[in-house]
This record gives sequence, C-alpha cells and structure tokens, in this order.
Amino acid sequence: MRRTTRKAAGIVAMASVLALALAGCARGGGGDGGDGGTAAASPGITDTTVTLGITTPLSGTTAGPGTCTVAGITAYFGAKNAADGGVKFGDGKTRKVEIKALDDGYDPQKAKSNYDQLKDSVFAMTAGLGTPTNRAWREAAIADKVPQVLVMTGDPIFSDQKQSPWQLGFVPTYMNEGEAFGKLLAASGENHKVVILSQNDDYGEGYVSGFKDGIKDASNITVVKELTYEATDTSVDAQITELASTKADVIFNAMSITPLAIAALQKAQQLNWKPSWFLPSNTSSPSAILEPGKASAFPGVYSVAFSQSASSPAFAQTDEGTQFLADLKEYANYKDTPAFPHCIWSYQVGAILDQAFQKTTEPTRDNFMTALRGISDYVAPFMLEGTSVNTTQDGQPAVSTVVVQKYNGKGYDTVDSFG
Repeated sequence: MRRTTRKAAGIVAMASVLALALAGCARGGGGDGGDGGTAAASPGITDTTVTLGITTPLSGTTAGPGTCTVAGITAYFGAKNAADGGVKFGDGKTRKVEIKALDDGYDPQKAKSNYDQLKDSVFAMTAGLGTPTNRAWREAAIADKVPQVLVMTGDPIFSDQKQSPWQLGFVPTYMNEGEAFGKLLAASGENHKVVILSQNDDYGEGYVSGFKDGIKDASNITVVKELTYEATDTSVDAQITELASTKADVIFNAMSITPLAIAALQKAQQLNWKPSWFLPSNTSSPSAILEPGKASAFPGVYSVAFSQSASSPAFAQTDEGTQFLADLKEYANYKDTPAFPHCIWSYQVGAILDQAFQKTTEPTRDNFMTALRGISDYVAPFMLEGTSVNTTQDGQPAVSTVVVQKYNGKGYDTVDSFG
C-alpha cells in the first residue's frame, strides 16, 4: 500500500467526538449486488463507499489505548483511500472506506447506546476496545445480524462461532497470553514462588486460567498467593503490600488499568520488593507504563506481543515505520509516537478488513462474514516473526500466537527463556 503521492483522504480528521465521514451511508446504499448479482446491499455500503463503526473509550482512564484504536485504522484506510481510491472489493467495485467513531468512556451502557446509534448506518462494527463494553452490545449485534469483528478483547466468547456468529476477536485470548507466560516460567527448570494479582472479571480470570494451564505439569512452580482488584478501584496498594509479604520472586499481574499498573510497580519498589513481573500486552507500554513505573528496577519485566512496537527507537528507522507514523499524523491527526500498541493493532485490523473486502463478492454482511472467516497465514503489517493471522479456526481470534518479550529499558527483546 505504499504510494508516492497523496490525494485528499476519504477519511476526515478526527473531530471532538471522532465522528468521521458521515456521507453516503444510508440503508440500502445503492448497491445492486455487484456485477449482475441480485443480493440487496446491506446498510452502510454503496457502490462507492463502505462505512465502518467504532465504539471505544476516547475519554477516561483507558482513553489512550482507545484513541489509538481509532487512529490506527483511520490511518490505514485514509492512506488507502488516498493512494488507491479505496479498496477493490470482490465484486469489482472500488469503495472508499469511511469511519464513524464514538466515545463510550469504557462504559458498557454508553457502548450499547453508541451501537444503537450506529447500527443502521454502518456496514460493520470493528476495532472497539474493551471486554465489558463489547459484551454490552454483543447479543444485540447478533439479533440485528451486524458484524462485530476484530474487536480488541481477549474474551474467547467473541471467537466462538456458535455463541457469537456475527463476531470475531482480533487479539489473542487472555488464555493464549497467560499460557505463554506459564510455559516460559515452567521451562526455566528453577524453583519459583509466584503471586498473582488479577482483575476480578472475565479478563483477569482468563489470564489466570491460561497461566495455570501453562504451569500445570511443572513441579518447580508454586503459586503462594492470589489476590484480585476491581476494575473501578483507584488503588492496589493494599494488595501489593500483602503480596510483597510472601517474598515471591515472580508476580503475574493480570491488570488492564494503566494508572493501576504504574502504581503497582511503584508500590513494590517502595516496599523494596523486586520480583520479576509478567504483564499483559495491553498494559506493558514502555513509555506509558514502564518508564513512569521505573520498571528497570526489577530483574525482569516480561510481556507478550505479536506486533512491533511503534515506541521502539528502531521502529522509526525503517521505511515502514516512518510511513506508518506519517500516516497517523496525516490521516488520523495523531501527532505523537504511539505509547500504546493499539495504534498498530488497529492498523493491522484495517489490513485484515482490506483482505476480507477483496474477497467480498456481494455487498452484504453475510458475504463479508464468509470472506472474513477465510483468511489464513496472512502476515499483516508489523507482525513479529512467528505470528500470523488465521481466521479459519473456530474458537480462536484472528491472532492467537504470541512471543514472549523482556523489557530492555527502552523497548522489548524477544526471549525464549526466563532469566
């Protein structure tokens, strides 16, 4: 998708509510089913445009990652629209991709309200961040037969075709990530005392379940204490103090709230407790979490990843990285180097949707879902070696493979052993 010239983007810059590109999205849309086809077009698609909807947090404690989820996909399709006039669908028509994005503040009730506002004017909903917020309107999307795809949650229910026929997750499940940590630690061959702090919901439970699966046959790993916190808590000082009293050498911190992740790292240092840390991919940002948390004080901070980090100094030295950052700035009005991985993730979502659109032979949501579920071994932009996109496996999200990485003080290095 590289290009030498830029035309006016089909996606306009983000406004205060990030409602983008409002034109040309009425029900029926004017599509006629393609070249001689008879299928009536679904809402949100015409012969020249296709509109995607997003509900995601653009305010509140998760505004940083949420804003990135809009910026990345906006940059991808903004550049695509400018370079190629849009995406060439399987019916032979080239359509500009337009995006409507609304703020849900990580509030499930607001997310449902946003969905109700968007559902009749968009072809598909995508890229939104959050488990409770995506769950809030999942059943409605099924009833309405509206695609809710490549969403940013590791909840496995979104990739279970029987329970969620109109859904597909994007990022690895919580269990995928947790198991990778457990296997790495178990393979060390050394004895380790582990404590666990997890969010008291499906998110935390999934990570812990995966971690325990990873160590289930390991006699060298002992979990000495497990505590939880609520997603609405403003402090985990009490939990960290109690966990520090065990003198465990590893903490598995299944945490999704950015300020709490920073505070947990800082509190452990105040207590002079310096275990190795395992952090989920969504709370492992070097610049947004590890640097303010002074994570270099610990012997090791590990996370998992499937994509390159835009905040890595090496990233901006590549042609692809330079172009990505330029696209973010030009088409998404996102001027800073992203501190969160979600900008690259949603850029990858754009690339996967592009692949699906190319195989969509009728302008219908049904046909699109069939096309989306037919992608295998696709290496999206910025994927790490050993990872790829596979949408054909029921029960798994589009990306289910991860590699374990260790913080090096600036970014991450991929590792194959603990220590």
